[in-house]
Amino acid sequence: MAGRVELVTVVEESGDDPTVLAEVEAITGRGLVGDRYLLDEPGPHSDSNLTLIERDAHEHLEHEGLAVEEPFLRRNLVVTGIELNPLVGKEFTIGNVLCRGTELCHPCHYLESITKPGVLKAMVMRGGIRAEILRGGVIRTGDEITVLN
Repeated sequence: MAGRVELVTVVEESGDDPTVLAEVEAITGRGLVGDRYLLDEPGPHSDSNLTLIERDAHEHLEHEGLAVEEPFLRRNLVVTGIELNPLVGKEFTIGNVLCRGTELCHPCHYLESITKPGVLKAMVMRGGIRAEILRGGVIRTGDEITVLN
């Protein structure tokens, strides 16, 4: 099973609007350059360096009459062609970057507070995943996502 990166975003400071990028540097165990969650060094929170969500979640919201612009789903990568929930516990590559899915990334009340009432309920089990960056590199829009195990 292979997928594709459709959108790359970071948020520099809490409360800022997401910034859409063509590419971003992923640093092993630390996160994405320019993102507010970039760690100074690898540590206990290294297992949530990166967040991914399926474009299907965006399309589901549109179908429910709750359209939200993709960057405002507040995940680093929007992807197509791959189911993310089954990647928890698995290693995968995004271009040349090696990652491991660590946990589901459940939607939070903050997302609903900056979007529309009903978004939280509509996003249950569609919030994407968190991943650890095991080998850094550059992630680009259009990169292929390949599951390794």
